[in-house]
Amino acid sequence: MTDKEDVAVESTPQKRRSARFSSLMSEDELIEDYFKEESPTNSNHWNDCGLNSYAGSALSFGALSLHADGMNRTDSPSQLSPVVKAGWLDKNPPQGTTLLTHRAPQLTVFSGSRSYIYQKRWVKLDSDNLRYFDSEKDVYSKRLIPICCITRVASIGDQKFEVITNNRTFAFRAESDADRNEWIRALQKIVDEKKSRCLERASVFQVPSGSFDSMDKSGLLELRGFKNRLYVVVAGEKVFLYKNAEDFRLGIGITYIEMNVGNVKDVDRRGFDLTTPYRIFSFIAESDQEKEEWVEAMQQSIAEALSNFEVAERIWKVEENCFCADCGSPKPDWGSINLCVVICKRCAGEHRGLGPNVTKVRSLKMDKKVWTEELIELFLQIGNAVANQFWAANVPPSEAVHPRSDSQERRRFLVAKYREGKYRRYHPLFGNQEELNKALCAAVTTSDLAETLSLLFCGAEVNCYTGDPDYPSPIALAEQAGQRLQVEFLLHNKTSETPQLDMGTNIEKHYSIFLPSVAHNGFLFKAPSMAKLVHERKSREEFSRRWCRLHEGVFSYYDNNTSTVPNGEIRMQEVACLVNNPPEAHGFASTFEVYIEAERLYLFGLDCPEAIREWVKCIGKSFVPPGADGLLSRDFERLGRLQYKGGLNLERAKEGWFALAQGTLYAYLEGSEKEEAVHLRKLQELSIQGDNEVLVLVERRRTLYIQGERKLDFLGWVNAIQKAAGSSGDTLSEQQLTDTDVPLIVDRCIDYITQCGLTSEGIYRKSGQNSKTTGLLEILRKDARRVRLKEGEHQVDDVANTLKRFFRDVEDGLFTKDSSPAWLKATAIEDDKEKVGRYRKLLNSLPAVNRATVKALINHLYRVQCFSDMNQMTTHNLAIVFGPTLFQTDGKDYKAGRVVEDLIRCYVDIFSVDEEEMRKQQEEITAIMKMREAGSSSATQQAGDFICTVYLEEKKTEAEQHIKIPATMTAEELTFEILDRRKIVMKEKEFWSCFEVNEREEAERPLHYSEKVLPILHSLGKDSYLVVKKQLSMENMLLYLASKVGDSKHGMMKFREEKNVLGVGLSTGFHDRYFILNSSCLRLYKEVRSHKPEKEWPVKNLKIYLGIKKKVRPPSCWGFTVFFENEKLEKQQWYLCCDTQMELRGWFATFLSVQHGGNIWPPESSKVRASRTQQDSRLGNISLIPLRGNENEMRNSVAAFAADPLTDGWPKS
Repeated sequence: MTDKEDVAVESTPQKRRSARFSSLMSEDELIEDYFKEESPTNSNHWNDCGLNSYAGSALSFGALSLHADGMNRTDSPSQLSPVVKAGWLDKNPPQGTTLLTHRAPQLTVFSGSRSYIYQKRWVKLDSDNLRYFDSEKDVYSKRLIPICCITRVASIGDQKFEVITNNRTFAFRAESDADRNEWIRALQKIVDEKKSRCLERASVFQVPSGSFDSMDKSGLLELRGFKNRLYVVVAGEKVFLYKNAEDFRLGIGITYIEMNVGNVKDVDRRGFDLTTPYRIFSFIAESDQEKEEWVEAMQQSIAEALSNFEVAERIWKVEENCFCADCGSPKPDWGSINLCVVICKRCAGEHRGLGPNVTKVRSLKMDKKVWTEELIELFLQIGNAVANQFWAANVPPSEAVHPRSDSQERRRFLVAKYREGKYRRYHPLFGNQEELNKALCAAVTTSDLAETLSLLFCGAEVNCYTGDPDYPSPIALAEQAGQRLQVEFLLHNKTSETPQLDMGTNIEKHYSIFLPSVAHNGFLFKAPSMAKLVHERKSREEFSRRWCRLHEGVFSYYDNNTSTVPNGEIRMQEVACLVNNPPEAHGFASTFEVYIEAERLYLFGLDCPEAIREWVKCIGKSFVPPGADGLLSRDFERLGRLQYKGGLNLERAKEGWFALAQGTLYAYLEGSEKEEAVHLRKLQELSIQGDNEVLVLVERRRTLYIQGERKLDFLGWVNAIQKAAGSSGDTLSEQQLTDTDVPLIVDRCIDYITQCGLTSEGIYRKSGQNSKTTGLLEILRKDARRVRLKEGEHQVDDVANTLKRFFRDVEDGLFTKDSSPAWLKATAIEDDKEKVGRYRKLLNSLPAVNRATVKALINHLYRVQCFSDMNQMTTHNLAIVFGPTLFQTDGKDYKAGRVVEDLIRCYVDIFSVDEEEMRKQQEEITAIMKMREAGSSSATQQAGDFICTVYLEEKKTEAEQHIKIPATMTAEELTFEILDRRKIVMKEKEFWSCFEVNEREEAERPLHYSEKVLPILHSLGKDSYLVVKKQLSMENMLLYLASKVGDSKHGMMKFREEKNVLGVGLSTGFHDRYFILNSSCLRLYKEVRSHKPEKEWPVKNLKIYLGIKKKVRPPSCWGFTVFFENEKLEKQQWYLCCDTQMELRGWFATFLSVQHGGNIWPPESSKVRASRTQQDSRLGNISLIPLRGNENEMRNSVAAFAADPLTDGWPKS
């Protein structure tokens, strides 16, 4: 019987007719009801009997199938899965909902008459799909039936058989009973194999009721040449075509397009072409925005398809690596390089949320540089099989996840599996740290990677000391043993944290909290959902009116208020962020945005601000837990949850709830019962580090690292916080501020002039270059936080002119327009005491920022006039310059100058400056002048450069502390400052000290508690830094000195002198020499019996460092590096070695004692600490330091603070 789908259509040469085909086939199979008129210039066009191809290719009627003459079908890109069976079959149209099956063994009864019209089809069966085509040369199928959708295959007699899915039955007829039986056997075998692997391992795009959040893009598109729109899905490396959304839900598709042969081309306003060697698919989107999203999604799919398959194919050679280690999805193309597991894209997204200290995720296809030969071999030897024998040894079936699991289920499972180690197989040595470390040192010298993995993630320390000084770490042992894979595994896990059952994050807690049920409904205008931030204004035309309903934690939107089936849903548990946009941000008066975990953004709007506020309020209540609902009372711009690190524990990320409102970031942090606030305009530093992964907020005495768990909403937070942290207007209070409420612009300029211009003749009187002043003021207004004024790059007069111009232009003035007349009037008061009182009253009436700025500026001008004998700027001269500037007058009113002159002259009385504050200011100025006179200013100076980077316990990025060093700060005060910031309490018999570390010399020197830090800071070389840590041998040194008689010491030490500049001195080897140390000098004798010393050095000119660099090959590990510098700047360096640690301790204690008059430790240090101002305890008192370095250094920064490796307190060579 002839199929009407294949009946020839008459045509004339003049005009091609559009034809509508009638057929007894079900509408399900008749995709094209009619073909639109084709252009006669098209190289591929229709003829009477099918497709006449001038280019050797053709498209058959009524189907998305195309054949290429002379093209081998097996070369098709769709032939990734091996074909199990192929051949010609007669096919009956599928029977849909009219099918009633009453099974008495082999009988199928239909409610209507059975159709016996068959069409000849080329049918192909592979491990994933049953597909049929018009021709054996076709590339794109007419129908695609996933194997996982097939419930049964049955014979219905006379060479016929049925393929039965949950909702439809497909009938086929073979040429013979034998052929039919072969098809049935082949189909049943594939179906059984699929079931044996568990349905969960089927692709999410090949299962009925596929989850919509698992694809890159989906929706309806017009396909030129067809009447009805098709449902199109972009997923990974393929584009799937379905007749409608219902077919997608059922899993029954038309065809799919391999994107490794695709190319996307923009055609017109809403149209674009997906071009393959076999066909051009011309799509039309609903809007320009929709088109852009489709093009972007398909381009990303092409990029993924064209990425390097070599690594993936090699790793997939191991069968267990062909399925996701966590959910079982097939062909996973991501890997955790430290856990050595292969995972799917969806699980990879959740792995990222665990942090790089738990799992480091890389693409098998795109991160080419990461995949070294050693790492690939590691995945082949460990991979999913070995890793899951450890990590998933005890997974209850009820807690396992599968390909269709949602993000919440995956997150809970992965936290339990990898962060908590809930399902792991415990090593027999678990809990015995010493034995675990010994076992690890033994295992890494063998090829037993499974043992190493088990030991490492049961608590063995990757950097533990092996006991062998030549090979001190397990990595060194593995290298020595030639175990390159062990080395690779250890290197990738240097910063991995040990799983702990009590380390569950707030992620799980959030989902277990009962969220209030809020109900609300009404019409909203909705823009198409997006996978990227909205940077451009959306017009009203890009929105569609939708009936929206919020009920029982689900936000649904419908075509209208009578629709029963929603167009889409947003579950409140999956909402990550809610944004209340500024008025008129888009085509409506008010709009808001909703970000969900699946990296999608939903934009809604109305012309009624009150209605939008109500929607925002209701949505906020629906996804913010009760413990953080205080944020809802804020007039927030942005509200949501973020991963952060802060406080005393930087080992793992925690979850916090944040609201951004009017320049302040409010937060409810884990373990905190009250709301915290970060004033963004007062940040000392704001930077984004790594691959846009961490936002670092630097506020005085506080640290906050905000991590990007989800890229889309994190970038939104970054942009919003950066904007809020900048200057928002022209008044003083709208500027970026210091922690004392002084505008950063003012602070930067004052700092620079204090350091570089106090003695500059005519400072503030001479004008700088106008162009440079304009440019400098512009960059300072843009972001003063990033500006460092450097001597040599910026001239003093330019900076001074910038400061004056800022005050002249600032809106409302420094003294405010309302208060200025009162200030000017006060100059008429003759009694000085009364005048000072009036000035104080006026000062207190100013806004806080204005008041702080007046004090900072007058304090600075007071300092300037102190050097009037050098800079010629007396109090009167400064008043003439600054009076008209600060009061923004034309200079005709002399009273403005009188006010400034009075403020400078009576600075101490008006601002209530006590003697201690004046003394510290004077000492700081004196120190600056001395350093400049000594030539230290020849190096480039920066404004505000009295900020020293100090490390806590060891030099690691997360251990950095930035401390502003006044001239009077001692090493003891610096030590207490660092300990206070980390809330570390100095216990009895704990001796914390500040050390100067010289990396080049591999030596360190504990600073004496009374040493001034500022001179040391300016003398540090590029290879040196300061670190605060315990001085473990101090107690023994104190006991030694207490029992010692006299203040001298003598004995033998091994001596080596470093060559000086002229090459003079011992160049090789250590020699035994006799030394005598007393209160005045150190003498060197050739031997004990010598009467005349060979060398003699004054003790006051010596700096003693513990440790000797290995390059000089010291005879023992107990040694000193000694530096000598006299008043003539003559320098010498030599090395001393002792035979025992006790000898070293005795010599070093004596050196400290004679240099500091016997006081090597403060007797009442607790008083010093008690007198210090109590630190702000918010956010854990960690000073906020910008992270630096490359990606690896950034990822290492989240590792735990390690203990001092020098357990005995003495550095070894």
